[in-house]
Amino acid sequence: MVKIGIITGSIRDSRVNIQVAEWVKSIADQRTDAEFELVDIKDYSLPKFNEPIPAIMSQDYQVPEAKVWSKKISELDGFIFVTPEYNKAITSGLKDAIDYLYVEWNNKAAGIVSYGSTLGVTAANNLRLILTVPKVATVATQPALSLFTDFEEMRTFKPAPFHEETVQTMLNEVIDWSTALKTIR
Repeated sequence: MVKIGIITGSIRDSRVNIQVAEWVKSIADQRTDAEFELVDIKDYSLPKFNEPIPAIMSQDYQVPEAKVWSKKISELDGFIFVTPEYNKAITSGLKDAIDYLYVEWNNKAAGIVSYGSTLGVTAANNLRLILTVPKVATVATQPALSLFTDFEEMRTFKPAPFHEETVQTMLNEVIDWSTALKTIR
């Protein structure tokens, strides 16, 4: 059975990101074909990325938090990234969390759940491009949520019911791809 991490994409104190990630996990937990874990990047307290050598060249992490982060990502077979859109991109906290590692991401699959004033589509596309470097295969199905219709006052997450079907389709793809990619790692 594959282990899938549902990774938060924001570390702000006022974030709504955790609400969306918990909703995705509640849907995922209804399944029996994979194991799911909420992985909150804020819990890892990663400082701004400032390693002396890029992770692609060395796994000799100087920052103690990066070692803990490395262990967690190594344990997982696939990912669901829950990303808000900030200025048409992902957050710096999520970018740093990705940049700290390299081999730990290799040959794994990911789905993306995005949200924002324009559904977070640009951030999701930005994330897809970023994930190509550490060799993460992203699935096509992408739940995209609106700050205007899926949140009350942009603070309380209240998703439209039809999004659940899209999440299930994405989960099917991530589980299938994660299972297949596990054979080459």
